[in-house]
Amino acid sequence: MKIYKVLSMLMFVASQAVAAAQPSGAALTLNVEKCRKMALASSEDVKKGNNSLAQSELDKKIAVSAFLPAIDASGSVMYMTPNMEMSGMEMIMKGTYMAGVMLTQPIYAGGKILTGKKMAEIGKDAALEQLRMTEASVIYDADNAYWTYVAVMQKQEMMNALTAQLDTLFSQISVASSAGMATDADLLTVKAKRSEVEYQVRKVANGVALCKMALCRVVGVPFDTEIEVEDVAVPEEVTRMETGNVSVTERPEMKLLETSLKVSRMQVRMTRGDYLPTLALVGGYCPYGNIKMKTMVDAGGGNYVPYTQKIGQDIGVAMLSLSIPIFKWGQGYNKVRKAKLDVDNAALDMQKNGRLMELEATQAAFNLSDSYNLIEAAKDGKAQADENLRVTENRYHASMCPLSDYLDAQFQWQQARSNLIEAFTQSRIAETDYLMATGRLVEESAPAE
Repeated sequence: MKIYKVLSMLMFVASQAVAAAQPSGAALTLNVEKCRKMALASSEDVKKGNNSLAQSELDKKIAVSAFLPAIDASGSVMYMTPNMEMSGMEMIMKGTYMAGVMLTQPIYAGGKILTGKKMAEIGKDAALEQLRMTEASVIYDADNAYWTYVAVMQKQEMMNALTAQLDTLFSQISVASSAGMATDADLLTVKAKRSEVEYQVRKVANGVALCKMALCRVVGVPFDTEIEVEDVAVPEEVTRMETGNVSVTERPEMKLLETSLKVSRMQVRMTRGDYLPTLALVGGYCPYGNIKMKTMVDAGGGNYVPYTQKIGQDIGVAMLSLSIPIFKWGQGYNKVRKAKLDVDNAALDMQKNGRLMELEATQAAFNLSDSYNLIEAAKDGKAQADENLRVTENRYHASMCPLSDYLDAQFQWQQARSNLIEAFTQSRIAETDYLMATGRLVEESAPAE
């Protein structure tokens, strides 16, 4: 009985494990903020940017270590054969050892050590701005994928509503045709319209599938994940983003251009430092030993006896090392001039690209304002199309207008709804574009989890 109980318990645990391993089938619900967070958390580019930032921190530590003394050690053991004969003596170096420990403390290196530390700090600032730029690009892609998916989802709902209207109309005309109250031409007209709408429905369905896959890629989930969005309808009142004065000073691209100019100026100092005196304090300890000198010495009375002397010593060293470049045929002067021209080029690049970014930001502000105007125009068009469809439908059922007018009214209703959906989603994308063009996109978004 105990064995059966144990087997039953194991089977129960195994069944629970299998059930837990199977997907629950729950859909992923997204809004634009959650989409941004998931995109930042799953982006390989953002992770690489964080690694680059960590590398810049290490570069700072490496630069600081240049201020500290360097300690090096060396050692060697020698076995030489045959022995060396010299002036009646024989030198034996079998197992001779030499060792050394050297300490070097730089005192002055032409300002290169301090300049290197400042360049490392600038490098960290550049890594931060590069990370900001990468995050802004990821958020921009996430917003585009999200609002494009919202647009095609809303268009799919609109096409489904239009299909339902045509199905109802087809049923009514079929009944009327059977009773002799409608012509076969009317029935064929509705059939043709249904076929056209069915074709559009299939195209929209394909668009939904493709846009969903694009959104899944951005947020880092499997392509077969079911996604639901919170923004399922165009709101009655669309919030407007105030543009104010357009400025690009906070754009990471602009900050990177500024850091590039700073690095160019630091490079001039580094180049000049190559041709300035250097001063260092050097100290060391160098032991050596196990060197034998074998010879014959006079013991008196004309007798010579063998004599062996071991040689070894511990040596301490302390000195100041000074190096002064004197003359290199203008090499240093020309290199400094060349580095200064790099500074001029960096300043020109910042001026040129700064103007281009100002133009881009101004265009983004204009597009944003225009997108809000398009929403208002699309709302007016939708209201007119709704009223036209209502009036035309009543007139058609009262036999006061032909079927073609009723179908045209439905087409206008479809087009007006589509225009409103596009205007709304494009305004959201235009807001993201404006924030990115003015360098405020990362600050306006939630940080990555």
